Amino acid sequence: MTREREQPGDGGGAVAPELVALWWQPFEAWLSGERRYSPHTVRNYRQAFTDFCLWLRRSGLEARGFDGLGRREMRDFVIEAQGRFDRRTLHNHASGLRSFYRYWLRQGRLTRNPWIGVPLPKLERKLPQFLTEAQMVRLLEGPARLEREGVQDAFLSLRDRLVLELLYGGGLRVSELVSLNHGDIEPEACVARVLGKGRKERLCPLGRVASEVLARWNARHARNTGPKDPVLVRADHSRLGVREVQKLLKRYLALAELPLDLSPHKIRHSYATHLLNAGADLRLVQELLGHASLNTTQVYTHVSMARLKDVYTKAHPRA
Repeated sequence: MTREREQPGDGGGAVAPELVALWWQPFEAWLSGERRYSPHTVRNYRQAFTDFCLWLRRSGLEARGFDGLGRREMRDFVIEAQGRFDRRTLHNHASGLRSFYRYWLRQGRLTRNPWIGVPLPKLERKLPQFLTEAQMVRLLEGPARLEREGVQDAFLSLRDRLVLELLYGGGLRVSELVSLNHGDIEPEACVARVLGKGRKERLCPLGRVASEVLARWNARHARNTGPKDPVLVRADHSRLGVREVQKLLKRYLALAELPLDLSPHKIRHSYATHLLNAGADLRLVQELLGHASLNTTQVYTHVSMARLKDVYTKAHPRA
């Protein structure tokens, strides 16, 4: 979630525990269990629920209950929230609250969803950050360089190389990466079976290089390779975590003299952009990324077009 311009006040205290138990906890269990949303998304939805409940209290609307609110109150909430959140955060909050209402409509506890048709401030369409192919090569060379220089051992160097190669070779989300088990990968086909957002399963080709690094890792360092055992592990062979992947990426970005604000997701952006630059079909890239909507994938065509225009401007005598 984009950083908020201002943290919301508590509006007179926390949300009542009985309200949390009655309305939030069943919804949270559904998000985490049936929908398999990431802890990050669940946490953001909880923030949206909390902020909305406190706004109802501040506005004197709490006694009306969730089913006593209409589109007018939702518009009032959006208008007030624009002073506290940036547009991206506000859209994320609205998404969480729409989902909240849809869930309880299906459960029969609510009779309408007042979020339907509520206008939100238009989002600025920002082009995703990505690394050039040359920059990716520098990044991927980092682990081997540290091993040659005697800075880290062979275990960490090969593990970190595998992390980077799987992120770039498979276009994986970082949560998908750390969730990979040995049973999810078909080595001969160089393919990983990934469970993405909304429990949607997809096949991700990993590429020749990533598969070769994986084979070396398994031969030299993997201790447990059963179907449910993690592919990426710490030195004690417990599963590697998301924060550790983020931290090791920062290390190799610094080593390659690249911007430190690039996240693992930016490697996924690079993956998609490089595929399109090489002529890959947009719908194929959509399938590889696991995007539900083609509109989500189309942003990468704008990245490719911006690159083409830049090359044209620099190279054409009449540009």
